[in-house]
Amino acid sequence: MIRGIGESIGNAIFENIGRAAGRVQENKPLPADLLESEDAYLVVFDAPGATASDVQVRYVDDRVEVRIDRFRDFHDGFEMRYPGRGLALDGSVTLPEDAVVDAEAATATLKHDGTLQVRIPKSETVDDAEAAADDETEE
Repeated sequence: MIRGIGESIGNAIFENIGRAAGRVQENKPLPADLLESEDAYLVVFDAPGATASDVQVRYVDDRVEVRIDRFRDFHDGFEMRYPGRGLALDGSVTLPEDAVVDAEAATATLKHDGTLQVRIPKSETVDDAEAAADDETEE
C-alpha cells in the first residue's frame, strides 16, 4: 500500500512538472529570425512537431503573426507520463519601419526540419516607381 502511494505521488509530481514545462513553452514566444534580400523579407520560426493544418499565419500592420495548435499523437501500448510539450504556440516578428511589402503575395512553407518560413515580397514604393520611369525616359 505504501508503495502504491509513493508511485501515485511520483506520478502526480511528474504530471505537474510536465504541465508546468508545457505552460512555460506556451507562454514563451516562438523563436524566429528575420532575414532580408533585395526583393523580400523572410521570417523563419521554429515550429517543432507542427503540421500544415496546425499553422495559422497572419500579417497585421507591420507584423507577421504565427499561431501553432499542435496535437499529441497517441502511441499504442504507451500512456502519458510527462506531458511536457506545449500545444498552443505563438510568435510574431515586426518588420522594419521602412518596410513596404506586398502582404497579399506572402507565402508560408513548413519545412521538414521543423521550421516555418514566411516570405513577404517587397513592393515598389512610389519613389522606386518614379526612379524607374525616369531611367526609362532618359534612354
